[in-house]
Amino acid sequence: MKPFKIPESVLVVIYTPLLEVLLIERADYPGFWQSVTGSKAAVDEPLLQTARREVMEETGLTASSGQWRDWGLSNIYEIYPAWRHRYAPGVSRNTEHVFGLRLPRVCDVRLNPREHTAWQWLPHRAAADRCFSPSNAEAILLLPKFMA
Repeated sequence: MKPFKIPESVLVVIYTPLLEVLLIERADYPGFWQSVTGSKAAVDEPLLQTARREVMEETGLTASSGQWRDWGLSNIYEIYPAWRHRYAPGVSRNTEHVFGLRLPRVCDVRLNPREHTAWQWLPHRAAADRCFSPSNAEAILLLPKFMA
């Protein structure tokens, strides 16, 4: 039996200096576009390590430490009912920590086909409009603030 997911995760907004944002489409819910997300692999896993691991697993991208930024934002939200079975009984809320990953330009990515089926780079406002998750959309809209 697969272990329960830890209800603490990262959201990584991957972007360029021109405010282009990478979105990926979920394999389990076609039409659901998002930034890279993922739960900690262990309770004591550092959040930056979680972010780096998830970006590599979901996009194949690796990046130097200078391109990463912890935005110091956390969101607590209700886990969608469709995904609650992945968590221990009684767990209904997740804490999501937001990171930014600045790349010099748009690039191709290598998706894990079990998790995502398509990717696209969009201007940040269009990317926010495309996200199904309100916290993801809000984080993308804050991008100009974190570029300053």
